[in-house]
Amino acid sequence: MKRSWVWNQFFVLEEYTGTDPLYVGKLHSDMDRGDGSIKYILSGEGAGIVFTIDDTTGDIHAIQRLDREERSQYTLRAQALDRRTGRPMEPESEFIIKIQDINDNEPKFLDGPYVASVPEMSPVGLIRTALMNMDREAKEYYEVIIQAKDMGGQLGGLAGTTTVNITLSDVNDNPPRFPQKHYQMSVLESAPVSSTVGRVVAKDLDEGINAEMKYSLVDGDGLDVFDINTDPNYQVGIITVRKPLSFESKKSYTLKVEGANPHLEMRFLNLGPFRDTTTVHITVEDVDEPPVFEPSFYFVEVPENVEIGTTIQIISAKDPDVTNNSIRYSIDRSSDPGRFFYVDITSGALMTARPLDREDISWHNITVLAMELNNPSQVGSVSVTVKVLDVNDNAPEFARFYEAFVCENAKAGQLIQTVSAIDRDDPQDGQHFYYSLAPEAANNPNFTLRDNQDNTAWILTRRSGFRQHEQNTFYLPILISDNGRPVLSSTGTLTVHVCSCDDDGMVMSCNAEAYVLPVSLSRGALIAILACIFVLLVLVLLILSMRRQRKQPYIIDEEENIHENIVRYDDEGGGEEDTEAFDIAAMWNPREAQMVAKNRQDMLPEIESLSRYVPQARVMDNNVHNYVLAKLYEADMDLWAPPFDSLQTYMFEGNGSVAESLSSLQSVTTDSDQSYDYLTDWGPRFKKLAEMYGATDSSGALW
Repeated sequence: MKRSWVWNQFFVLEEYTGTDPLYVGKLHSDMDRGDGSIKYILSGEGAGIVFTIDDTTGDIHAIQRLDREERSQYTLRAQALDRRTGRPMEPESEFIIKIQDINDNEPKFLDGPYVASVPEMSPVGLIRTALMNMDREAKEYYEVIIQAKDMGGQLGGLAGTTTVNITLSDVNDNPPRFPQKHYQMSVLESAPVSSTVGRVVAKDLDEGINAEMKYSLVDGDGLDVFDINTDPNYQVGIITVRKPLSFESKKSYTLKVEGANPHLEMRFLNLGPFRDTTTVHITVEDVDEPPVFEPSFYFVEVPENVEIGTTIQIISAKDPDVTNNSIRYSIDRSSDPGRFFYVDITSGALMTARPLDREDISWHNITVLAMELNNPSQVGSVSVTVKVLDVNDNAPEFARFYEAFVCENAKAGQLIQTVSAIDRDDPQDGQHFYYSLAPEAANNPNFTLRDNQDNTAWILTRRSGFRQHEQNTFYLPILISDNGRPVLSSTGTLTVHVCSCDDDGMVMSCNAEAYVLPVSLSRGALIAILACIFVLLVLVLLILSMRRQRKQPYIIDEEENIHENIVRYDDEGGGEEDTEAFDIAAMWNPREAQMVAKNRQDMLPEIESLSRYVPQARVMDNNVHNYVLAKLYEADMDLWAPPFDSLQTYMFEGNGSVAESLSSLQSVTTDSDQSYDYLTDWGPRFKKLAEMYGATDSSGALW
């Protein structure tokens, strides 16, 4: 069909800045007679938003700012309709509006600012240096501004700039140098291996890999005593101790240290050599060292049956200092809490202090200390490992309690139990047990034993026809022996119960049958027998209670004060001449006190003396000192006594006392007005006191 559209070519410039809509072009159909009967419709990309059309004239305008860099063309569709009927006058047609470019964007450096790196001393390249032999150590950073213009640099063109930061990268063109040619250092002779003695450093103007250093010892008399390592972070040489030092052996060392660059560039070798040396003088300082053990570790094997006090090892230590002080030995008790060992304080002889038992503790790890006599703060130590060797000192025994059951219908040779044993010992050749019936049961008519030679044994019936009502329990003694030297054995007992079984051998009952009781014994008779037994038990308890009440007055009340007991008898003695009435020795000898109380049956004390609680094996002299020691021994031996401390103060007065003498024994020599004439009225018991303190006349008569 022949096209009936007529329009101008549609091109439009970008970046229109006017206030009126930008005219783009005109659409026209040959059916349009100019009377307004034709209606133009625009659709497609940007229709109604970016572009509009006059539906009468067909003029197209751009109502928004266009930017070619954002979108270079638009595709639209146009159609002519009958305004009255809306019927298309012609088919829809498609056209393109292209945006024409104008110079509205200056050149841009997308990745600016730029950073470049050029090795110092570089030859001529794309970026040319203005100076020959540019040195990074003199100036490292440069900044260059670059401009770019469009339109070939013609008038009206736009321009853009960027910055290029140029860094001169380092090359190894500077050799290392030590700032000083001599170092003086000191180290204590007690410095441990690998400890630091000092540091040396060689300066290098380069950086990074070109400034890396490698230090080494190249000469000197301490090459085997000291070592040097390079710190990779700070590029310093660290001198360390390689072997233990001794002031007494050598007091000073001299080392020659070299520092060199490990990474070299061949084109700069003429600037070298890229290494330097320095001298280090090291002085060893003397310290008071603790004793040193030789050897530094002890391993001792001792049998567990060793006697107490046996020397098992000689521990030796010496003072490494020139003074060579005397050594005193001891054991660190935290390493030997059981106090199984003792070391001689001067000789270092390690001895057993308690019996050893491998079955309880098989290894002992103790620490022996050596201390200088003149300087107790200097203490050396050594580890001593003691292995307790096994001795056959434990007899084998049953692994558990064995209890077997045999049926009444069991046949001869029937297996009723398999037994095994254990032994706490650990012989080198392994355990091997031998089983047999004990001598008293060797000819047992009921059971026999078979040793399986594999540390187990079978118990078999020797006969048949067991009867539960005849004997329902058998005790079979079994002898178990080991293969040790000497041979040890023990006897274990196997309990065998006779049970009633069914035809398949399943146990039904192992208790004695009720038919053994008389058939005529009725339930009433059984109740009567039980009642009689109950009455007898009540009578026995009543009799015991009455006997206990009779003895109760003679028992000491634990709540009473046991320190002061008054012993009262119903008779009185004859004064000082009556030596049989009361023996003062009984106060000191508990055994005599008990004997006196037993012999004098006619005088029953109201309170029993507690002196019987003093151990009888302890013989005390007749003085206060021994009495106090007896009480102390009593308190130490009584494990159940409460942990109360008792402080008793005895104040002695007399010569030297602030209160002087308060005794009435010396009042006869003083001018005291006190009278003791009343002593004569007290009877013959106080006759002696009356003669000593009473007044007498010139004739010797007592007043």
